[in-house]
Amino acid sequence: MKAIDIVCNLFTPREVREGRTGIDDAFLDQVRFPDELRPGVELDDYIARMDAAGIERSLLIAVRAGDLRIRGSFEVPYDYVDAACRQFPDRFSGLAGIDPSRGMQGLRDLEYAVKELGFVGAHLYPHWFELAPDHARYYPYYAKCCELDIPIMMQVGQNLIYQRDRRLPSVAKPITLDPVAIDFPELKLLGIHIGIPWADEMIAMAWKHENVFIGVDAYAPRYWPASVVHYMNSYGREKVLFGTDWPVIDPVRAIREIDAIDIRPETRECLLRNNALRVFKLP
Repeated sequence: MKAIDIVCNLFTPREVREGRTGIDDAFLDQVRFPDELRPGVELDDYIARMDAAGIERSLLIAVRAGDLRIRGSFEVPYDYVDAACRQFPDRFSGLAGIDPSRGMQGLRDLEYAVKELGFVGAHLYPHWFELAPDHARYYPYYAKCCELDIPIMMQVGQNLIYQRDRRLPSVAKPITLDPVAIDFPELKLLGIHIGIPWADEMIAMAWKHENVFIGVDAYAPRYWPASVVHYMNSYGREKVLFGTDWPVIDPVRAIREIDAIDIRPETRECLLRNNALRVFKLP
């Protein structure tokens, strides 16, 4: 069985050189990222890492991180991700970052990404806009996702210090998904990064709402909260999706540590593959 990684960032030499990663050396030190990889990893080399981990497909984020009129904000252009997906269509699919400061143009961009580029979902970093997920400025984008019939993922839980010169508050507690899920019952909402340190709150949201899911990425599996492992191994088997948040977590390490967790075979299949196929309507 091949896995699907629902949270993956472009980290090639171009993104590193152009300052499009959103992380600095201090953060890379914190996650013990190897020095030799810090200049960036070419797509061919990253696919080799996917192969070594048994990952068939990764969802690449065309990140929109903050209002570009504000110093320290950045983006990974849609065409960067589109080029990677066109080069390796069997290995990558795109996710369209959203930026509420772009108004109607942002909505047109999202529609273009899905209808013309074939992106399979949307992505939001609430902390970069310092607006919680239930803020009204996001609602037109949620409505557009419903119209396009795509899921949207967003970081919930704490916001770490990814760049020492741009420290942002943790605005996205999992409970803030509650009114969104109520207002948009047909919208598939994924709270990624597990919701740490409010993982139990994230479980509560996924248990309450049929349309809320959990992305277990950005934290090494050996450190996943026991409550999350229990949830995915029991009544939440169809609600949890695997991701790495590369370059934060190496895919080989992620799969190796998942193999060491005591989970049922049917749970493993749902976690690593089946849930992603269903939620993102992947081939």
